[in-house]
Amino acid sequence: MKLTKKILAVLLSALLVVACFAGCSASSDDKDDKKPSDNNAAAVDMSDIKVGFIFLHDENSTYDKNFITAADEACKALGIKDENKMYKTNVPEDNKCYDAACELADAGCSFIFADSFSHESYLMQAAKEYPDVQFCHATGTNAHTANIPNLHNAFASIYEGRYLAGIAAGMKLNEMIEKGDIKPEEAKMGYVGAYTYAEVISGYTSFFLGARSVCPTATMEVTFTGSWYDETKEKEGANKLINNGCVLISQHADSMGAPTACESKNVPNVSYNGSTRSAGPNTFIISSRINWAPYFEYAITATAKGETIDNDWTGTLDTDSVQLLDLNTDVAAEGTQDAIDKATAGLKDGSIKVFDTSTFTVTVTADKNVNAKVDADGHLTSYMADVDTDPAYTPDTEAVADGYFHESEYRSAPYFDIQIDGINLLDVNFG
Repeated sequence: MKLTKKILAVLLSALLVVACFAGCSASSDDKDDKKPSDNNAAAVDMSDIKVGFIFLHDENSTYDKNFITAADEACKALGIKDENKMYKTNVPEDNKCYDAACELADAGCSFIFADSFSHESYLMQAAKEYPDVQFCHATGTNAHTANIPNLHNAFASIYEGRYLAGIAAGMKLNEMIEKGDIKPEEAKMGYVGAYTYAEVISGYTSFFLGARSVCPTATMEVTFTGSWYDETKEKEGANKLINNGCVLISQHADSMGAPTACESKNVPNVSYNGSTRSAGPNTFIISSRINWAPYFEYAITATAKGETIDNDWTGTLDTDSVQLLDLNTDVAAEGTQDAIDKATAGLKDGSIKVFDTSTFTVTVTADKNVNAKVDADGHLTSYMADVDTDPAYTPDTEAVADGYFHESEYRSAPYFDIQIDGINLLDVNFG
């Protein structure tokens, strides 16, 4: 009997070891395939956690509405009670942001997120005063060098989404050329930007490169409003571009100004941050956006578990952080979805690089692209980018290697600020 018990014990022990290794192996494989949104709070008690969000505007802004929608989705997925979800809207980029952050912290929020670039310095101030609260921020540049443990930046490789939206634009230009509506040399797009910042430059350049990848004669003009949200200026900017011969419009500005101008002039439009199809049913083609829900789920869950949040997190196509929305087949050219699907696969497997230096040229002058080095054909060979931001915005990081510009690989927030050939800036506005 004793011998039998020993044998059974040995066999049971062996089976447990095998099961343990099998379980560990399965967990490891599953983790590799998981998106942040898969790592939900099923095993975490979310009944008492309070979360706070600071928004530059409200739901009338496509930019802020995108964040609000994601916050709603993430909190619902995590089981956070409505009374524990606190929103501060229409918070300007001044000391009122600091006040809002402190109010949320004093109300018991252990996770606080702000959504606009110039909120960052005020969030940093609050983070130093509330070390037990996790402060997260979109589009910021300082968390990876500030050495503030509870301060975190996040962004996404939205330049890839812009590139894919540009392909939809290029396909539409090709359709217009094939129909005889325009000549190849008239394939000029217009772009309404907010400020002449790297985030906007990276966005309009990747959009342009996507369009040119399918329509080689495409060119583009850009105008800046000097505001993230000004419907009048955005509409005026779009109309100026249309009157200047631009046959398709896109934007990095947050109101319905440009989409409604396009609808009134029957000019195709590619939007950003969310579908504007309701405002332009006859002209809207597609929209790209950052889906913030995966980041919110990841960061809030880490907060609840007491785990470390990445100080500089970059979402991707694979994390479902970069999305295209609402392809309007009534306006888009035939074959657009197939072209997008093919390019998406190339971006995911690395065979396509948005800022492949062989696909564009750069002109260096005394007052333009001074940090760029190019070869005899004008292709970029070197560029010192401002990644570790200081007050003087000193270039500090070589961003060109292996034949492409490494956007958002050394810092989540964009730092591509090169003026490439084929894009004409009608003005500049640094705020």
